[in-house]
Amino acid sequence: MTHELKMKVRDYECDLQGIVNNANYQHYFEHARHEFLMEQGVSFAKMHQEGIDAVVARIQIDFKVPLKSGDEFLCQLKVKKDGIKYVFHQQIHRLPDMRLACRAKVDTVCLINGKLGTRPELDNLTEEHNV
Repeated sequence: MTHELKMKVRDYECDLQGIVNNANYQHYFEHARHEFLMEQGVSFAKMHQEGIDAVVARIQIDFKVPLKSGDEFLCQLKVKKDGIKYVFHQQIHRLPDMRLACRAKVDTVCLINGKLGTRPELDNLTEEHNV
């Protein structure tokens, strides 16, 4: 399952060079993950109330082409399961030319009442489950 979210760079997200500051790409990726989960009926707030916290364990970002103020872009993601981890493979493409701006691999884990575990509602979102 591939999820896509269209967004636009805001002026304040850029640094002195006039390009998006590298830290903001993590915000874009995180926002896309949250939107994906909400569209699938998975609520972070509800999970937290139940003692379940999905957290980032590791993130790797490869930067390719910088985004600039006003650029529109498409953030795409797929999620796979790797043992106890839910691995999000994400890409940001500048619009309209679809140039790859950056890509990330985001390893997430679930803490259930403070202990590592898995959740059926997250398992159902993985590519392996939807084949």
